[in-house]
Amino acid sequence: MPDFFKNRIINLLKHSDYTPLKTRQLAAALEVSKQNYSQFKTAVEQLQNSGRVVIASNNLVTLPYPSGRIIGKFRANQKGFGFVAPLEINSHGDLFIPPNNTADAMTGDIVAAEVVHASGKSRHGYREKEQKKYSGRIVEILERGRSKFVGTLIQKSDGWAVQPDGSAFTESIRVDDVNAKNAKQNDKVVVQIISWPTKNYPPRGVIVDVLGRAGKYQTEINSVIHQFHLPCEFDDTCLEQAKKVASQFNPEKNDNRENITEKVVITIDPEDAKDFDDAISLEKNDNRENITEKVVITIDPEDAKDFDDAISLEKNEKGDWILGVHIADVTNFVLPQTPLDNEAKLRGNSIYLPEKTIPMIPELLSNGICSLQPAQKRFCKSIYLTYDRNANVLKRRLANSLISSTQRLTYRQADKALKGNAENVKHEVVDLLKNMEALSRDIEKRREKNGMLHLDLPETEIKMNQKGLVEDVSPADDSYPHTIIEMFMVEANEAVASILDKRNVPFIRRIHPKPVSLSMQGLSKALRTLGVALPNDPDRKAIQKVLQAAAGSDLSLAVNLLVLRSLEKAQYTPLHIGHFALASSKYCHFTSPIRRYADLLVHRIVDAFLKNDFNAIDPNQDLTEIGKHLSFMEQRAEDAENDLKTVLILQMLTKHLGEIHKGFVTGLTSFGAFVNIPKFGIEGLIRFEDLGPGRWRFKQKTQCIYNKKSRRKIQFGSAMTVQIASVNVPARHLNLIPAKPHRKKKTK
Repeated sequence: MPDFFKNRIINLLKHSDYTPLKTRQLAAALEVSKQNYSQFKTAVEQLQNSGRVVIASNNLVTLPYPSGRIIGKFRANQKGFGFVAPLEINSHGDLFIPPNNTADAMTGDIVAAEVVHASGKSRHGYREKEQKKYSGRIVEILERGRSKFVGTLIQKSDGWAVQPDGSAFTESIRVDDVNAKNAKQNDKVVVQIISWPTKNYPPRGVIVDVLGRAGKYQTEINSVIHQFHLPCEFDDTCLEQAKKVASQFNPEKNDNRENITEKVVITIDPEDAKDFDDAISLEKNDNRENITEKVVITIDPEDAKDFDDAISLEKNEKGDWILGVHIADVTNFVLPQTPLDNEAKLRGNSIYLPEKTIPMIPELLSNGICSLQPAQKRFCKSIYLTYDRNANVLKRRLANSLISSTQRLTYRQADKALKGNAENVKHEVVDLLKNMEALSRDIEKRREKNGMLHLDLPETEIKMNQKGLVEDVSPADDSYPHTIIEMFMVEANEAVASILDKRNVPFIRRIHPKPVSLSMQGLSKALRTLGVALPNDPDRKAIQKVLQAAAGSDLSLAVNLLVLRSLEKAQYTPLHIGHFALASSKYCHFTSPIRRYADLLVHRIVDAFLKNDFNAIDPNQDLTEIGKHLSFMEQRAEDAENDLKTVLILQMLTKHLGEIHKGFVTGLTSFGAFVNIPKFGIEGLIRFEDLGPGRWRFKQKTQCIYNKKSRRKIQFGSAMTVQIASVNVPARHLNLIPAKPHRKKKTK
């Protein structure tokens, strides 16, 4: 657990505005609770012993001063310069490496760099705030980051070469004997490096695999799988086990188990409850509540294959709403320490690529007996929440259940039904939808009142043709049924975490740490450059007001991005931290065990809870390490999905050169401005030389670029009309230029 605090400590200490603090002050700045202080202190001691932090004679905690030689990981930029991220963090942070000082290092390489004092002005023009003090040069490449790359085979005047995807290389890899693998011009290939680049010679490699014709959908899928080391097919052992458990599935044996006996009853109430009338039943057997006659529905995207959550809603004799959130009971089929479990744990989550899903568990289970398909009896774990008239939780109850989904709806279908177009939707389902909407809006009001943040970042959906090419990109559906399901899932996750918390058992939580005060101060400064007022140390309510004020305006994207960048990433850990964005003190992931291993682990704890038998939980599992693994796999899946989506959209844009679109400035650098085009959900770069005559400078303090000669200023967040100039699909680059203003003809 100290590892969590180590990362937070380092992130705070390397902040440009950090002022040295004593250990107790540091803990206060990070809002470490009393129960976690011993873990925090251990983290500080371990950082000090390893030399990653320095505690001076006055007990102030700082990062070590940079030495003359730094060992770190190199990150290249397409412009020729790069950065070395030190393996042992120091007070300087990442070391800037100017062009011609990179020693042919490539992204991911472990290098030794010599720190040199900069004059404060680089003739190359690449300078960040800290580069006024230091820059460096790479003196030795200690370890190559990887030796295999995916790229496109091209024929040059002096031979064959592979142009790598992404930005790991800034030059192509020369290859010989392309006929050995029957590779052809414009094929996507995997190349193994056999000689690394030197000052005078380019890298050379050999083709080890041909993935297909560049630009074709299946080829790009294969490319992403190789690049991100994504899992492919399940092995025979997993598939055989899946077949076996599927063949043994017989929901009929549970039909007559409607009455549950030998219940142990305890009270589980909200922290601010005054009346203790909340009853939780702990089942002493494997009986399931048979609710197959209740109206239960699923609402999912149109292309969903696995349905892991269903909803019921009814009133009790007092007139209170009882929300039932019914989640596929995967624990019945994926048992601990079996081949299926080991593979699911390794994968961590399902991966949803455009038009392709890489499931966490075999499709025989994920799309079959685990999936809550309509009119099919399925095992579930259900959480029942009883609400008062203000949507406050009165009771929580967990149960094993047997359900049969009344109807499967898509989000669009549900939205149409709520708006009066209920074609092909059952009458009882329409009534349920209306009640769900009413309760959801009340829950949303209550959660917003408590400080829940809602970021409005535009998402896009891509429409593909039969050839696997993108035909169009449009804004993703954001109709209210999305919010209904989101509210109910958040409520269910929070309720389960609250119940398990009362039992004082360790489990994987989904945490979102509160941002440190320096990040909030930075957010306040950045927003002020946009003319948006925010206190120096804002709370959630202040951030809410800013987001609400920006909604629907041209500043919306910029404000939402700045808020997002000021927040920490959510992660999996057993630490009791809470979820900042959701304004929740207790939170876990419970609602998607088909596609998230973290949820499956929580289901096992719930199962032990319902049977009142926590001895069934493996005491040797290291939840901290599992959480780190799951957080990493989640990020990998997100990166892979974004990469493939970018490739497919860029391929489409090669046919849209010269088009003019409205965009918003979402990034500023010392060489240009990044502009997001909301229609496509993608960023492009306008280089300084394309902005017009005169010398442009990046002013970090005011977050703008400025031309002294023309007195033009381009601010972060400002709207720009841009023209698509060129597309470089392998490098994932979209190049833009300012659109020329349309001049009206003079009339006589």
